[in-house]
This record gives sequence, structure tokens and C-alpha cells, in this order.
Amino acid sequence: MSMTPETPFPKKAPSMRPIPLLIFGSRWLQLPLYIGLIIAQCVYVVLFLKELLHLVEGWREFNEQQVMLVVLGLIDVVMISNLLVMVIVGGYETFVSRLNLQGHPDEPEWLSHVNASVLKIKLAMAIIGISSIHLLRTFIEAGGLGNTGSRTTNFTETGVMWQTIIHVVFIISAVGIAYVDKLSNSGEVSAAGKHKADHGAHGH
Repeated sequence: MSMTPETPFPKKAPSMRPIPLLIFGSRWLQLPLYIGLIIAQCVYVVLFLKELLHLVEGWREFNEQQVMLVVLGLIDVVMISNLLVMVIVGGYETFVSRLNLQGHPDEPEWLSHVNASVLKIKLAMAIIGISSIHLLRTFIEAGGLGNTGSRTTNFTETGVMWQTIIHVVFIISAVGIAYVDKLSNSGEVSAAGKHKADHGAHGH
């Protein structure tokens, strides 16, 4: 007579003392913040549809530059929306609670290995992308600098220069974050390898 293996019971979470439980439970205070970001996402959807309607209604009167500026504005809204999604999904997964999306067909690829360091790098790259769109719009509109004709611009040479400097600072900051993260990961891998080697030596 064959014996069927007993079904293992799920491990019960260890009980926590009141103070650590309170501190650990305080992470749920971030929940209204993420709900607020979802509302902000809805506002950006309305803004996108408004700008798209403006483009569709005025495409006959717009010249190529005006169409390009409106399209860049739409791309800007989309990239900010992507940034919001990364903050909402990645931040909630990292700092609040697991979403348990394993096996879901729509699970984001980057969510499977997200942590605080990966989230920082992704946010930095998203900010650089948004800054690039703003800088491109500035360069297009700044074509009227010093022009005494009918085409004018609200930008000044100083404003364009500072926007370019800020964009470069964003890039340098992202490179710095990635470099520090690489050093941190290399240190962790080296420490793990040394620990494994020492354990093997003691085992012999």
C-alpha cells in the first residue's frame, strides 16, 4: 500500500512585538501617496486627450513646427505618465507590499528584479528622457532668438543655457548613480564569493 506524502502546511508568519509591528506596519501610510499618484495619472490622461484634440482640430492651420511642438508635448505627457507608472508599481512593490504578479501575462519585465537601486536608476533614466524632450522643444522654439522679424520666442539665451546645463547635470547624476550601484553590486558579489570560499575551506 503506497503512502501519499503529507501536504506541507504553509509556514506561519512569526509573531512580532508591538513596537516592531507598528514600525513595520507604518509602510501602509504610503498607500494614500500612491493613490494620489494614480489620480495624477488620470489628470495626465485628460491632458493628453485635450492636447490631441487641439492637434486634430487645428492641423489645417498649423505649420510643421507647430505640429512638431504639439507632438513633442504629447510625448512629454506619455513619458511623465511612464514615470508615474514606474513610481507607483515599483515603489509599492519595493516599499509597501508584494503585488504577486508572478505568472501574470501583463507583468512588467523589469518588475521581476526591481529593488531600490534598480528603481533609482530607472527613474533617473526616465527623468533624463523627459528633460531631453523639454530641451528639444526649447531648441525648436529658440530659433527666434535674436530675430527682429515676425517670429519671436519667449526663451532667452541665458534660459536656454541653464536648461542645457541642468540637463547635463541630470545625465552626470544618472551616471553617478549607476556607477555607485555597480560598485555596490561588485562588493556584494565579492563578499559572497569570499564567504563561500571560507565556508568550503572550513568544511574541508
